[in-house]
Amino acid sequence: MAAKAGITFDTIAHDIKADKILPVYCLMGDEPYYIDKLESIITQKVMPQENRDFDMELLYGSDVDGMHVADSCRQFPMLGKKRLVVVREAQQMRAGQDALVAYCQNPIDTTVLVLCHKNGKLDMRKALGKAISANGIMFESKRVYDSALPSFIKGYLKERHKDIDEKAVQMLVEHVGADLTRMASELDKLQIATPGESRVTSDLVQEQTGMSKDFNNFELLGALAEKSKSQAAQIVKYYNNNSRSFALPPTLSMMFTFFSDLMQAYYSPDKTENGIAEWLGMPTWKVRREIMPAMKNYSGRRVMNILSMIRETDAKGKGAGGCRTAPGELLMELVFAILE
Repeated sequence: MAAKAGITFDTIAHDIKADKILPVYCLMGDEPYYIDKLESIITQKVMPQENRDFDMELLYGSDVDGMHVADSCRQFPMLGKKRLVVVREAQQMRAGQDALVAYCQNPIDTTVLVLCHKNGKLDMRKALGKAISANGIMFESKRVYDSALPSFIKGYLKERHKDIDEKAVQMLVEHVGADLTRMASELDKLQIATPGESRVTSDLVQEQTGMSKDFNNFELLGALAEKSKSQAAQIVKYYNNNSRSFALPPTLSMMFTFFSDLMQAYYSPDKTENGIAEWLGMPTWKVRREIMPAMKNYSGRRVMNILSMIRETDAKGKGAGGCRTAPGELLMELVFAILE
């Protein structure tokens, strides 16, 4: 198997499970979920449980230097065919870089070295990055955008033979945000709570998270799209009465994204549902539920004004101009200004 750089998590995981294993892996980046996941996949594949006390060494970058790691890698396995050396917090390893570079330039076949370099990435232009690129895998785990979370949720559950309602997906996105480790934990809880069921519903998400299925940002966007003053008022009132269920910044962020997408939709060459979905890179159900109704209810000029109002409310929420208005009241003022 040739060394690779810039490849995906799925490709690496598939190759490892197919016994296409390289001697060095550098797992780096700002999203810890995929780093931890790949470390686990490599460990499960390379090192049988009964051999781990003898042929696996778990190190931490704050406790060792490059010389120690290189020496550990050059030891031969005692029981199995492979020795596994895992270095967590590798970004904290300062000394002995030359020794580690020398090893990675000429790694031995009986050892698999895994460097877990979180919160940043190795400089590919330096000697260590070049050595690993030449003989192993350089994988960067990037932070995911909110727009990618629905695909992550659906894919995670599909692997476990479960489906999920679109509303339940949006509730989880709002409740958890772009923390994949926490999201995976929440999905595991939902799976445990539904041992005999094949579908996760919004009712189940409400039951497990305590989040209202009727009063949330997902429903607020629907109310704004339809220009439903009564529904929007009920949601904002719920937020005011349940301050623990509401935070102004994420709500404003979601509203700003929605109206920005709406502005972009006006420029779509194809104004059909499918055409706008392709133009925005958005699921058709979301275009049908939010964008199409909103295009009938708001002009482009009005949307530009609304985006300005959202920015102004965000500034007030951060105390601009000495504003001390409660977050719920700021949202109420904004929503009713939008729906005028």
